[in-house]
Amino acid sequence: MGEIAAGLTRQHASDTVHDLGWRYVLGAVSTTVRTRDLAEAAALVTRLAAVDGSTEHLRADLRADRVLLTLSTWPARWLTPESLALAAVLTAEIRAAGLTADAVAEHAVQALEIAVDALDADAIRPFWRAVLGYRGDAGLHDPRGQGPAVWFQRMDAARPQRNRVHVDISVPHDVAPARVAAALDAGGTLLSDAAAPAFWVLADPEGNEACVSGWEGRDAPAA
Repeated sequence: MGEIAAGLTRQHASDTVHDLGWRYVLGAVSTTVRTRDLAEAAALVTRLAAVDGSTEHLRADLRADRVLLTLSTWPARWLTPESLALAAVLTAEIRAAGLTADAVAEHAVQALEIAVDALDADAIRPFWRAVLGYRGDAGLHDPRGQGPAVWFQRMDAARPQRNRVHVDISVPHDVAPARVAAALDAGGTLLSDAAAPAFWVLADPEGNEACVSGWEGRDAPAA
């Protein structure tokens, strides 16, 4: 479901924030800052929220030992140049506080989606919107910002022999191959890497599917 503003590429977004310790993942740029305790985490977020304009783009998930920071426009996760510019400003504030932005240590950043195969997405979407308490017209999102997004993948014919709900895990582009390898080492099977590095299709030992996704390979070819 993640998107980027017109004229903005995933390659540019990734290059802009990479050395700042952020990563582009699914329509947003994110990082994690390790903290000593909840008080330090709260103080950091208060400091960042005071940066002019950041509250329009910034979301923060506070824990006792870390803060997950995500820049985008909400709730649709629409990445804009303004969000990218804020990453540099916020990183300077993080460093001034004596802390470090690190998007890749300890699986720091990822985004989760649930994909539902459907012959008629319009027919089943109201059920999922109601049962989850979500919002949206095409893809669905949690208005509380807590649960994974849900999107609908069109089928041309019923496939009763195949599970029709799978999980998409979007991770930083430089984390994806290791995540795939770890899943295979844990007993998984590679069903397809035809679209890699955009995504790999994996299955657990009973055939339940999951896709590991990155941004590479998703930008339109240069004209």
